[in-house]
Amino acid sequence: MILTAHALCLPSPATVQELFSVARDASIIPDISLDPVLTTFLSLDSSAALQHQHAFLQRSMSGELQTAFGLNLTGELGGSSRVTSGGVGVVALALSVLFDQVAQQVRAQGSPEGNPSAQRSQPKRIFGISSSSRIGWIIHSYLRLIPGIANNQEQMAETTERHDHWLMLELIDHYQRMTTRKRMSSVSMQQWLAGAAFHLHMRIHQVRLHSVPPGSAESLRLSYKTALSRLVQGYTAYLHRNIQETPATGTPRTGTAGGPGQTNTLGRANMTCLSHTLNDSLVSTSTDKFNETTTHNSTADISRGCETDGSTEDFGIDVSNRRNETTEVVVNRKTLDNTTGHEDVQGLLVIEPGRNVSHKVLHHPCESPAIQQALVTRIINAQDLERNRYFFLYPEKFFQGLLRQKDDFELKTN
Repeated sequence: MILTAHALCLPSPATVQELFSVARDASIIPDISLDPVLTTFLSLDSSAALQHQHAFLQRSMSGELQTAFGLNLTGELGGSSRVTSGGVGVVALALSVLFDQVAQQVRAQGSPEGNPSAQRSQPKRIFGISSSSRIGWIIHSYLRLIPGIANNQEQMAETTERHDHWLMLELIDHYQRMTTRKRMSSVSMQQWLAGAAFHLHMRIHQVRLHSVPPGSAESLRLSYKTALSRLVQGYTAYLHRNIQETPATGTPRTGTAGGPGQTNTLGRANMTCLSHTLNDSLVSTSTDKFNETTTHNSTADISRGCETDGSTEDFGIDVSNRRNETTEVVVNRKTLDNTTGHEDVQGLLVIEPGRNVSHKVLHHPCESPAIQQALVTRIINAQDLERNRYFFLYPEKFFQGLLRQKDDFELKTN
């Protein structure tokens, strides 16, 4: 069997795995998957998940903190302990966020160093995306309003319709920026995916409020299903363009220094020349003036014989052989290392702008293109895209179940 040059440059699976592990350990593997909080509370299990969260937070508090927790929540809910449709969809999600924030607040106030007047601060990230991004800001703004208006159906419908419109326009613009204006990135993909998932459930909640017909939610679901498929293709192409890898260099492997099947003959020749030059220079320092002149001529002959590819190698040797003076031989270590191939230089792995890491993985440079392609596949497979697609591929029975959800939520004390 005759091996082609292309076949010789295929990396081993171990090399690809090692580089992927380096990137994962450096936390530069992008994650565009839907946040688990979204997939938990925007589901048929939302009511049970919210009850579990509320009970867990109460159990983790002292009796005094539990009382403060309950009072603060009641105040946030407009003095009521019951929330209409509080166990479903975006309302359950809003209550989940509220529970965590109020729990954090009462714990801070109850600690010895706590500030009794401590206020809840806006989280920097929400569902994996920045709350200061336009999509993140719209989502956060809507969730903050829900607890206080959920029991007022008319106000809830108006607020949801307004934020639905804002988010829809932003998602359309965001999609166009990624697909036609070369603004694709892992961050933009994650923002769009979180925004689309949230927007779909805003529309589903409007169906529950009888603000829009069921077909409106179904049409939006199909639209996002198609858009996601196109964005995944664009994101994959984006990774192909951006992932770059250069190998580390160090002590050369046998038979790979000059390419497949070649040995490092240049390095050995340089070492031979260096040995001759160094030894003759040292010998010349112990002779008299007459012998010194003769030795210089001999050394010059050796130097001419050490020319490689038409040029004489410079090893950084400084020899002073004047009579009755101390001889000094200076060898530039870095030059020597470069000559012999023993200086270690780290490689570089770039996933996308702002995500890169140096590494010490040794392999032949011609393997880099294949490694880059393999890393794209590994990264895409790590995104759990099937789960993301399923979010917009609800079976009809499941989708109808979401539309019919009506569970209220009632605060309970232990």
